[in-house]
Amino acid sequence: MSDMKLDRLAGYSEFPGPVVTVIMDGVGIGPQNESNGVFLANTPVLDALLKEPLFVQLKAHGTAVGMPSDDDMGNSEVGHNALGAGRVFSQGAKLVSEAIATGKIFEGRAWSEIRQHANQGGTVHLIGMVSDGNVHSHIEQLYALLERCAADNIKRVRVHGLLDGRDVGQRSALTYFEPLEKKLQEFSIDGRDYRIASGGGRMVTTMDRYDADWSVVENGWKAHVLGIGRGFSSAVDAIKTYYREDPEITDQYMQSFVVEEGGKPVGTIEDGDAVVFFNFRGDRAIEISRAFEAADFTEFDRKRVPDVFYAGMMEYDGDAHIPKNFLVEPPAFERTLGEYLCASGTTAYAISETQKFGHVTYFWNGNNTGYIDEKLEKYVEIPSDKITFDLRPWMKAAEVTDAVIDTIRGGQYKFIRLNYANGDMVGHTGEPVSIRIAVETLDLCLGRLLKAVRNSRGVAMVTADHGNADCMWTEKNGQRTPMVAHTKNPVPFIIKDYSEVNRFSLKQVDSPGLSNVAATICNLLGYRAPEEYDSSLIALS
Repeated sequence: MSDMKLDRLAGYSEFPGPVVTVIMDGVGIGPQNESNGVFLANTPVLDALLKEPLFVQLKAHGTAVGMPSDDDMGNSEVGHNALGAGRVFSQGAKLVSEAIATGKIFEGRAWSEIRQHANQGGTVHLIGMVSDGNVHSHIEQLYALLERCAADNIKRVRVHGLLDGRDVGQRSALTYFEPLEKKLQEFSIDGRDYRIASGGGRMVTTMDRYDADWSVVENGWKAHVLGIGRGFSSAVDAIKTYYREDPEITDQYMQSFVVEEGGKPVGTIEDGDAVVFFNFRGDRAIEISRAFEAADFTEFDRKRVPDVFYAGMMEYDGDAHIPKNFLVEPPAFERTLGEYLCASGTTAYAISETQKFGHVTYFWNGNNTGYIDEKLEKYVEIPSDKITFDLRPWMKAAEVTDAVIDTIRGGQYKFIRLNYANGDMVGHTGEPVSIRIAVETLDLCLGRLLKAVRNSRGVAMVTADHGNADCMWTEKNGQRTPMVAHTKNPVPFIIKDYSEVNRFSLKQVDSPGLSNVAATICNLLGYRAPEEYDSSLIALS
């Protein structure tokens, strides 16, 4: 990496403390009204920061983070990619849509293997989230796969549909499953048999991440593979029944179900079948992929492991090569900020709790697992609570803060980055009281952290990856509906310089976004930003 050593910034003077980057996950800048949990919360520290001279709003959604259009919300993955890469890359949703539009998705070896298994009598199983949230998946991409299956005259297809209720309305599942069932019926002609076989809510079925709760994956394995679960005549029947039995239930927490006929599941996964996990986002796809592929799997008793061809929509982990087969090539992330800083000899420390640990490491580093240079870097994970976060909205913010304060005092690391998960994870619950507590917890911890930066004569940079807590509900005809998805509001970007050594001022940057942050960090650390990076937000006077 010697060719990546950064040049020093002319006129820059060293200071004793670190550069500390704080990512307030899910904290956007929304309208100042009672729907905004950030505005309602008591946040004296954040309020003061927003009055700093080095403050600007950043775009954190749509094309600014590589999504197909500005109608698309941002998310933590694309947000941290942009923060760590310093440029905008086409992201999962856009890549898949482009591959479908060109037909390239069906030209590779993976689709050829799927067709071959189908031609030899195997069933094609499509597992993934059924919604148009465009964060983990998009139903139009599922439809494209089904249409190609029909065009290739694949005789037997089973969909294992996971309910969203998080990136879309909390109880919106029927909006997607009713037309899906109708479309499957339309495909079931000329000897074809296309049906939904199983499903469940995303937070309790299949889509766990970061080894947080493998029982979630086990629930999915039982439903999708073994056909074990509460039986219903159809997915729509299952959803309507669960709604009727519990008027308070939301889609993301709906228990798994199995579609049965004559008392038997209609779509277990057997030897010789082909399985596609059609989510494009990686974090909640890795564990189920391991369950299908790993020979030395010990996370739960799979009972039986069918001999299938398994493919992901994309490669979810580029270093570990999970899964082995995939339909769409991943984006090429190279020359990330972490690589440049390691090549330049800068020590770095990254920390978050489990729910966002992968974001300040894997996603920040361009979808690469592990250290870039273990001699220079240290990554710390604080285990998250295994509970719905509205019940403990403070999460592990205090523990993260304690660790960072100790690290600042230790003086070993020049660049420190941390993620406070509260605004996003509690924001997803849609519980206003809990959201306000989450934001106030964040503010309290931020105050403690800034004192440590000040005492070390360092520099603090505070931003966010996308909005969430800034909109707790929407209102129509006097009826309030919880808003549990990310917002498309801008996010704050603040520099608080306690070193008093260099004089930085804001630059005039057209449409500043998250991808401008990496070059800014380079400047704060005394380096000229790489030429290929989007412009820094600051200039050294």
